[in-house]
Amino acid sequence: MLRHVCLVLLAALAASVAAAADDDVLPPDLRTRADGIDWPGFLGPNRDSKSPETGIRADWAADPPPLLWHLELGEGYAAPSVARGRLFYFTRFGDRALLVAVRADNGEELWRSTYRTDYEDYYGYDGGPRTAPLVDGPRVYAVGADGILRCHRVLDGEVLWERDTHADYGVQQNFFGVASAPWVEGDLLLVAVGGSPPGAPNIHSGRVEPNGTALVAFDKRTGEERYRLGDDLASYASPIVVDFGGERRGFHFARSGLILFDPKDGREIDGFGWRARRLTSVNAANPVVVGNQVLLTESYEKGAVLLEYGGDTKSGESGFRPVWQDGPRNQAIAAHWNTPVHHEGVVYVSSGEKSPNAELRAVDWATGEVHWSQPRLARTQLLYVDGHFGVHSEVGDLLLIRATPESYQQLGHLRLQAEVDGRIVDLLRYPAWAAPVLAHGVLYVRGRSRLAALELIPRPAP
Repeated sequence: MLRHVCLVLLAALAASVAAAADDDVLPPDLRTRADGIDWPGFLGPNRDSKSPETGIRADWAADPPPLLWHLELGEGYAAPSVARGRLFYFTRFGDRALLVAVRADNGEELWRSTYRTDYEDYYGYDGGPRTAPLVDGPRVYAVGADGILRCHRVLDGEVLWERDTHADYGVQQNFFGVASAPWVEGDLLLVAVGGSPPGAPNIHSGRVEPNGTALVAFDKRTGEERYRLGDDLASYASPIVVDFGGERRGFHFARSGLILFDPKDGREIDGFGWRARRLTSVNAANPVVVGNQVLLTESYEKGAVLLEYGGDTKSGESGFRPVWQDGPRNQAIAAHWNTPVHHEGVVYVSSGEKSPNAELRAVDWATGEVHWSQPRLARTQLLYVDGHFGVHSEVGDLLLIRATPESYQQLGHLRLQAEVDGRIVDLLRYPAWAAPVLAHGVLYVRGRSRLAALELIPRPAP
C-alpha cells in the first residue's frame, strides 16, 4: 500500500514538473531576419526607447523606408510588441478587447484572444487598451484599460491565468483608465495597481485613500500574489528595474511620486514626492535612471527634477537630493505621457501638456540647460537608433532627426499614405499616441485605428 501511494505521488510530481517544463518551452522562431533585436514590451527590452541596431535609411528624400504592410485596428493607444517573429497588438472592437498575434514580417494573423469589456473613459477618450503587451519567453501578458490582467501562451493564445485587478484590489477607476505596462523580473510580474479600501469614494472626490497596492508582484506562471508595496494610488507611468548602486532596484513613478524598492521581496527603500496639485494631474512618463541619478517629469505644474541618490540617511528623510529642478515658469522639461530619452549626457523629450505648446527639446542632463527647442511639431514620441531619433508625432507625421545637442537637424519627413478601399488615405491619424517600435530592421507605428510596418533598415545582402 505504501509503495503504491509513493508511486502515485511520484507520478503526480513528475507530471507537475513536466507541465512546468512545458510552460517554459519557447515557441518556434518565425523570424525571417536574423539581424537586429526583439522589442518585447513597452519602450523596448530596457524600457528606454533605445535600439542598438544600425544601418538605417538616413536619406528619406532619396530612399524613404518602404511600407511593408498595414492593418486596420479598433480603439486603443497601445504600442505593439515583437518577439520571435511575432507581433502582438492589443485593441478593442465594440465590447470586445482583443489581443492578436500576427507574423511580424507580413501581418498575417496567427491567433486572437478576446474578452468582454464595458470600460468607458471619464473624459470621452476611446475605450481601448493603453498598455503594450509584454512578452516573456513562452508567455505574453496584457492588461486592459479596465484592469483585466491576462497571461496568454505565445504559441496559440490560450489564457493561462487571469486577474481582475480592479475587483481584487478595490481600484477606483482612474481618470484615463489603466495605462501602466507590467514588468517581468525573474519569476515575478510587477504590475502597477493602486487599489483602495472597500467603500472608497469616486476618484473625482479627491478623497480616495490607498491600501498599500501601488505595485503588486504576481507569480508570472500562476498569477498568485507574491507581495504588494507602496501606499499610493495608480499613475500612468510604468515600473522599471535596473542595476543601481550594485543592486537590482525597482523604480515606480506612482501618483504621488517616486518609489524605490527591492524587486526581490517588495521592500520599500526610499521615495521622493513629485506631483502637481491639480486633482486630474498625470504622472505618466517613466523615471529615467542614469548612474545614481533619476529624472522625473510631469506637465501639469512642477515640470522636471533630477535627483541624485546618496543612500539611506538614517533620519527618516529621503536619500534623494535634487541636482536641479524646474520652477513654475520656463520649465526645461514638462513631459506629458512621453518618456524622455537619455543619450550621451543629453535628454531628448517632447515638453508641453498640450499640442499647441509642445516643443521637442534637447536638454543637458547635468544642468537642465535647454540646448535647443523645436516648436510646432505637436506632442511627439522618440526612438533612438544609429545616431538618430525616429520621431512619431501625434498628428501622424514621421520625422528623422540627428541625435545632437548642437541644433535641431531634421533629415527626413514622411506622411504615410496607402490605398484603402479604393482611396488614398493617411495611415497614421490623430491621436497617434502609441510609442514607436523597432525590431529586426522594421519600424512599427500605430495611429488611430491603423498599424503600419516600414523597413527602416534594409535587409542584409545574402
